[in-house]
Amino acid sequence: MAALEAKQQQQRGAAAGGAGRRRRKVPDAEEKSWQKARSKLDEEISSDSDAESPTFGGKRKKDNEADEIEETAQEKKLRLAKLYLKQLQEQEAEKAEEKALEEDLVAGRLKEDVLEQKGKLQRLIAKDLQPPDTAAIRVLRGHQLPITCLVISPDDKYIFSAAKDCSIIKWDVESGKKLHVIPGGKKGTEAQHVGHTAHVLSMAISSDGKYLATGDRNKLIMIWEAVTCKHLYKFTGHRDTVTGLSFQKGTHQLYSASHDRSVKVWNVAENAYVETLFGHQDAITGLDSLSRECCVTSGGRDGTVRVWKIPEESQLVFYGHQGSIDCVQLINEEHMVSGADDGSVALWGLSKKKPLTTVRQAHSNFGAQGLEQPYWISSVATLLNSDVVATGSHSSSVRLWKCGEGFRRLEPLFDIPLIGFVNSLKFSNAGDFLVVGVGQEHRLGRWWRIKEAKNSICIIPLQRTVAGSAQPADGS
Repeated sequence: MAALEAKQQQQRGAAAGGAGRRRRKVPDAEEKSWQKARSKLDEEISSDSDAESPTFGGKRKKDNEADEIEETAQEKKLRLAKLYLKQLQEQEAEKAEEKALEEDLVAGRLKEDVLEQKGKLQRLIAKDLQPPDTAAIRVLRGHQLPITCLVISPDDKYIFSAAKDCSIIKWDVESGKKLHVIPGGKKGTEAQHVGHTAHVLSMAISSDGKYLATGDRNKLIMIWEAVTCKHLYKFTGHRDTVTGLSFQKGTHQLYSASHDRSVKVWNVAENAYVETLFGHQDAITGLDSLSRECCVTSGGRDGTVRVWKIPEESQLVFYGHQGSIDCVQLINEEHMVSGADDGSVALWGLSKKKPLTTVRQAHSNFGAQGLEQPYWISSVATLLNSDVVATGSHSSSVRLWKCGEGFRRLEPLFDIPLIGFVNSLKFSNAGDFLVVGVGQEHRLGRWWRIKEAKNSICIIPLQRTVAGSAQPADGS
């Protein structure tokens, strides 16, 4: 029994030894393949284990952060301080640039103001003006009788007009609608009626748009609140028709001219009369003023234009036209334009008593051959501090002119067809449009009537190729 067990153990041992010997005999190529596969499997297991292990992952992240951030707390403070100083320097540079730009703009405005006061600022606009499209001209109807005078508000949003029907109308420029109507009263109702009861022949608005002044054939001057058209005061003192009104620019001082040959000065804000100036030898037909404490007047048939220096209580007398001087307008503080019933238009410099230039028969002639007469110049307008002038007559057109260098030439630009007596002309303050007051009769008389004309206001848009530039009038 014992011998049998020993024999079996020997056999198992021999089999085991044989099996072991057979495993060692595996070919080299196959053994290398198995090792390579086992190595790859071990790498994958190791990688997964690292990813899934929070301990090893956090440690690696901290090691990376330590590699990326190597500065100390002191170095960090220094870096932030440098960044802050750089931002401050950039802000200071921007402020300096803005200040320099602002100073340049202020210097430019001051230079323009000085040139304007000296009468040497001239915006060269005429070369860029184009004839307007007649289809773009807007016609406003509201007055029953010929329009005699009109003004435009300082912001160019409203037009105020008056007529021989004694009424005053406030218009909206954009829509062309009537915003307010002050009706005229019948003759003899002056005591009860709030408004005019005679032909309104003159009108002015203050440069701040607060006050509107109107004058009539009843020797009265009415003061209105321009925004609401509320009646404020009534000035009496003239002994004949009030034909001219103008506010001194930037103030509430009002100048008035009359057929009584006098010029009166009023303080509208204080509802006060100031003084009366005498000098003209015939009825005064027109008046204008700017920012200086002086005004200019046209003296009708006394053949003079006068510049009144209020503080000095003196006047300058200018001669040049051969007929009645019916209208006058300042171009700037040193130059003006006037028109007369002899058909002539004259440009003046305040330093010379004779015109710098005169255009005879400015609107041509009319009448049978051998009996020709020049068209009367019934109104003039200027675009302030520019080289553009407009003149009106009953020649079926408004004519625009260019003032040459030094105001020594007056060159026609183009005509705008318009039938009727052009009794009033005004450029908008921005120079975007021209407003014309048209009537069947001349504003100062009823001896002639153009039946085909319409009593209306025409708004004529002015088209420019490029914006005009501001330059000194002497070309320097």
